Amino acid sequence: MRQFGLIGRNISYSFSKSYFAEKFKNENIVDAVYNVFDLQQIDEVEKVFETEGLVGFNVTIPYKQEIIPFLDELSPEAKAIGAVNTVLIKDGKRIGHNTDCYGFHHSIEPLLEPHHKKGLVLGNGGAAKAVFYILDLLKIDYKIVSRTKTENHYSYDELNKEIIQNHQIIVNCSPVGTFPTIENAPLLPYQFINENHLLYDLIYNPPLTKFLENGQQNGAKIKNGHEMLVLQAEKAWEIWNNRTK
Repeated sequence: MRQFGLIGRNISYSFSKSYFAEKFKNENIVDAVYNVFDLQQIDEVEKVFETEGLVGFNVTIPYKQEIIPFLDELSPEAKAIGAVNTVLIKDGKRIGHNTDCYGFHHSIEPLLEPHHKKGLVLGNGGAAKAVFYILDLLKIDYKIVSRTKTENHYSYDELNKEIIQNHQIIVNCSPVGTFPTIENAPLLPYQFINENHLLYDLIYNPPLTKFLENGQQNGAKIKNGHEMLVLQAEKAWEIWNNRTK
C-alpha cells in the first residue's frame, strides 16, 4: 500500500483525511492510505519518514516552516515562499513543495476586479507566506497586519477608516475564528468595510466565519478557504503521482 498523510499538531479535525478517503473511494483507488500524524514536536517527523511505503505527506500548522531543515530539496515555489505544505519522497530524497500558493492563486483570481489594487494580510505564518507570494505575482501591493507595529507592518490598533478603505482586499491568514472559537474575529474596524472590499478567509470551518459575516453585512464580497484547500490537495496528489508538468 502507498502511504500518504498529514503532519501537524492537534489536527484530529483534519479536512485532508476525510477528503482523501472520499477521493480514494470515488476514484476506486485501492492501493493508497491517508493517515493523520499528530506530532507534538517537529523532530517526531523522523518516525513518519520511517513509515513503510511512504510516498509523501501534507504539512499544516505549525510545521510549514519547521519542516524545512528535515528535507533534502525544495521546489522553486517552496524555496521562494519559505514554507512547505507538501512533501514528496522520491528516489530516497525528501522534496518540499508548496501547493498553498496554487490553491490561493486559482481561488482568488476569479474574484478580483480592477479596483482591487491593495491588500491587507492578517498574520505572518507559513500560510501567509504563500499569500504574499501570490499577491506579489498578481502585482497587488499589500501590508501585513500583526499584533505589534513594525516599520513594514500595521498593528491592529492603528487600523482606521483611511487604511481600511485604501486596502480593498483583506486576507485572514490567522487562526482567529476557527472552530470551536467561532464567535471570534480579527479586531478590525468593520464599519469601514464596504461593497468595494473583498474579504478572503483561509479558514474553512466554519464556512461563514465571523470575519466573513462582518464583511458580508457591510456589502463586501467574501470567500472562505474551502476551494483553496481542495485545489492544494489536488495539486499535492499530482505531485505525489508525478503528474505535474
